[in-house]
Amino acid sequence: MAQKEVILSAKDVEIQFSLRGKKLNAIRKCSLDLYKGETLAIVGESGSGKSVFTKSFVGMLDANGSITGGEIIFDGNDISKYKTEREWLKIRGKRIAMVMQDPMTSLNPLKKVGKQIRESIELHQGLKGEEAKKAALEMLEKVGIPNPEKRYNQYPHEFSGGMRQRVVIAIAVACRPDILICDEPTTALDVTIQAQILDLIRHLQEELKMTVIYITHDLGVVANVADRVAVMYAGQIVEYGMVDEIFYNAWHPYTWALLSALPQLGVKGQELPTIEGTPPNLFNEIKGDAFAPRNKQALAIDFVKEPPFFKVSETHQAKTWYLDPRAPKIEQPPAVRMLREQMRERG
Repeated sequence: MAQKEVILSAKDVEIQFSLRGKKLNAIRKCSLDLYKGETLAIVGESGSGKSVFTKSFVGMLDANGSITGGEIIFDGNDISKYKTEREWLKIRGKRIAMVMQDPMTSLNPLKKVGKQIRESIELHQGLKGEEAKKAALEMLEKVGIPNPEKRYNQYPHEFSGGMRQRVVIAIAVACRPDILICDEPTTALDVTIQAQILDLIRHLQEELKMTVIYITHDLGVVANVADRVAVMYAGQIVEYGMVDEIFYNAWHPYTWALLSALPQLGVKGQELPTIEGTPPNLFNEIKGDAFAPRNKQALAIDFVKEPPFFKVSETHQAKTWYLDPRAPKIEQPPAVRMLREQMRERG
């Protein structure tokens, strides 16, 4: 990826939330480079920090949350230092837009759909009146909503779940942002509609030349859409690489655990593997590798010292002591080897 242009660079980002007089360290020195035109998937179980990390790119942290360390460089500016809505409105929606997972909470139930799209266009594009309405109708058509003239004057409750998600996407891309963040965009939809929404986002990405970030726990979605994958655990990115590298040559034990639980690898009559234990309490200081207490093959050093990133390839790094030259040889689990064999069989 060295020859590609970095469109956003987050370095050592720390995010804290104040809860009942205590500090919760939601994001712990998290770094990420996002390349222009790519599709990046950020995966991890609930509470790993995926949504919080990306909400910091658009100034949408909850009132009790703040960026307490690091930097987020976009278009030559450190947006982690932005404090006012006036500053964020130069970025949010216009340059970086976000699609939330539940369209019913993203849309105003008391406003007609057309007006909600039109407001976004008027705010960020400067169009008014009939020009803004025309642009809103074009967006409804672009996201595949039939009879846009009629739909323009309807309320969100008159749309199906899939159609509501299309409306949310229309609002997000109406201003042709450079980066589109999709936070679990297909979670509440059935499989058929899910595929349609993913195809729609892919088509819009190509047409509008956007960079897309998917936030998901569904590795099936990742396999279908991503160029690159970042795996998050306990507020940190623990492994990242091209999609094939993560699926077929992962090295962090947490990534192994996620891959081992893929339903596609299940054997009839046998239970699917699960990840035992629970994520660490982020109110407390974490020593060593945060995943060590849940890892049966953890090394002694995992409980003492946090591992650095080790290079697997030019595009693939993992934050695990397993890759230290001094570490005992640890074999990749059967699930990873099975995926690699399946890839070879398919050529």
